[in-house]
Amino acid sequence: MSRPATFAPPPGARAHRLRTSRGEFAVIEAGKAEKGTALLLPGFTGSKEDFIALHQPLAAAGYRTIAVDGRGQYETPGPRDDASPYAQAELAQDVLAQVAAVSDTPVHLVGHSLGGQIARAAVLLDPAPFASLTLVSSGPAQISASQQQRVKLLRDVLAVMDMAQVWDTIQAMEPPEETDTPALDNGLEDRAALRHRWLGNSPAQLIATGRQLCTEPDRVAELAALRLPVHVLSGERDDTWPLPLLDDMAVRLHAHRTVIQGAEHSPNADQPEATARAFVEFWDSMTARG
Repeated sequence: MSRPATFAPPPGARAHRLRTSRGEFAVIEAGKAEKGTALLLPGFTGSKEDFIALHQPLAAAGYRTIAVDGRGQYETPGPRDDASPYAQAELAQDVLAQVAAVSDTPVHLVGHSLGGQIARAAVLLDPAPFASLTLVSSGPAQISASQQQRVKLLRDVLAVMDMAQVWDTIQAMEPPEETDTPALDNGLEDRAALRHRWLGNSPAQLIATGRQLCTEPDRVAELAALRLPVHVLSGERDDTWPLPLLDDMAVRLHAHRTVIQGAEHSPNADQPEATARAFVEFWDSMTARG
């Protein structure tokens, strides 16, 4: 998925562990909630650092941001052999617990890719804690056929190799857009950080959420029925959910639609300033409408 420019929190942000009714989660937090609070959920093989370049511009605009590693994701521990805690309904309950822990007023929920599907599931369980939902490069149902093949290959390899062996193996493969396999021209320090993140993931989590990406049903009508403000944001090219599919989903949701020029599947990392501006414009517009 994303390749963050750095794993170090920017000035004004801090990494800590968020205590919730469902355990502790590793987060990066920044800003004061002058206008509101946003909870940011990363995607498959990603982490809270995928949003690292958004914290400062969003804080400057008056928003508190909390980016979170989900259960079994990078610095949030989870079972490594048991897939049951990673069922989508369980991960959605985690999100509701996180929201309850960070704010007693409705929050803006942002989900990138797989994180968008988990965010949608949380909203469908209980829309009350949310002021809005932003789906970043996250489509209406399962991922494209080509990406399904690549995720299935990853799941098959995870079943017979340990995480270090899988990392070494996928370096020689063309990196699928939904799996974080850095290009060979990355610096040694970047590659070491990405490898460290990869090794932090639970294999059971990757297998379970990879299956979800390949089987997710279309729940757009359910989401539209909630009448929650929704923002569909993507790059100008996306092989995981093609743009016409995202455009159609936005129409079905009566959602605000943003396409970030110069970005692909991870606009939050490819074009963070433009992505942050789009978030702020959407959130501010709701305040202006009252």
